[in-house]
Amino acid sequence: MGSEPKRRDVAPGKKGGWDVRTPGSSRASSHHDTQRDAIEAGRRILGNQGGGELRIKGRDGRVREQDTIPPGNDPRRSKG
Repeated sequence: MGSEPKRRDVAPGKKGGWDVRTPGSSRASSHHDTQRDAIEAGRRILGNQGGGELRIKGRDGRVREQDTIPPGNDPRRSKG
């Protein structure tokens, strides 16, 4: 595993709504109608990948909030 931390941005989508994307990527990891849904998806994605940094951008494209996401846990404790 590389030393570069995992990152995702929540930003306005090109055709409306909100995107979750890897910085520098031309394609969104996911697209959502609301910023709240995109933030939840970004947190879930980073948690499943072992944690990382989530940057939340406003409609103007400027970072308005940044959050460190801890590693996620599998909610199922049963075997199989």
